[in-house]
Amino acid sequence: MIPKLKLLKWGVYLRRCKVIKHAIIIFTKVPEAGKVKTRLTAQRGGILTQEEAKDFYEACLLDTIDVCTSIDRARVWICHNAAGDRNNLNLLITQLKHTDKISGIFSDQGGSFDECMQYAAEFILKPGQKRKLAESILILGGDVVGLQPSTLNDAIEKLEMLSSSSAKQQADIGPAMVVSADQEGGFNLAGFTCNTDFDFQSVFYNMDGVTALEGLAQKAREKNIPLLPLDMVIDVDLPVDLGSMIPVLNVLEQGAGYDPRIIAPSRTIAVIKDLGLQSCAQPVEGWG
Repeated sequence: MIPKLKLLKWGVYLRRCKVIKHAIIIFTKVPEAGKVKTRLTAQRGGILTQEEAKDFYEACLLDTIDVCTSIDRARVWICHNAAGDRNNLNLLITQLKHTDKISGIFSDQGGSFDECMQYAAEFILKPGQKRKLAESILILGGDVVGLQPSTLNDAIEKLEMLSSSSAKQQADIGPAMVVSADQEGGFNLAGFTCNTDFDFQSVFYNMDGVTALEGLAQKAREKNIPLLPLDMVIDVDLPVDLGSMIPVLNVLEQGAGYDPRIIAPSRTIAVIKDLGLQSCAQPVEGWG
């Protein structure tokens, strides 16, 4: 049974909420031709060359890091694949606006996706240890194109609210989770506090056909972990994802001219334009 949380007025919540040190973990591969976004390539039935797929992902990653480093309430960490070239990644991030917001870069330890995600989370939260690099994490992929600062700030506010409500004492950090669905029943952004009894085991890889989003939600239900949803965050794995993403990016680019709080993924948009890619809908014959 999911526990009922205390409904706190905003002023009461602010007084009771413990100041939490937040971290954003960007979980990524180092961009390399033939190693990233392979399902977008002609070799796997897609439309891009391996080099084009690499350029596309590189732009996505830099745009994602730019958004994450644009907020003031969390420090950013980058976790890359164990086989990735760290020197290339170091060189790549010199293009960023706010490198001072990046607290560190570390590699995963290989293994399954579940294991690598768990390692990244424990690297920051350091379970069982008093000195932690942060007391809550938001973990996301490097291809969440269109992610906005408002979603990250909303995630932090919801973690703090849930943690305050579920804490046994005022000074405690209670269990709390947030998650953003993707377009395929999975998730691209998940966050939880250091005192949340959650792990990634069997979330992405299981024998029951459970989607990643439902797998995460199911664990939260079973362990009575307070959970709140966030705005949907899309990613790009397949050509159909790319097709549906292009109109979204066009609207973000248009909207950024009217609202400075919107960050349009300019590098990704530029790569798409350079490649001459457009999104179109199949006309419906006999409509009307």
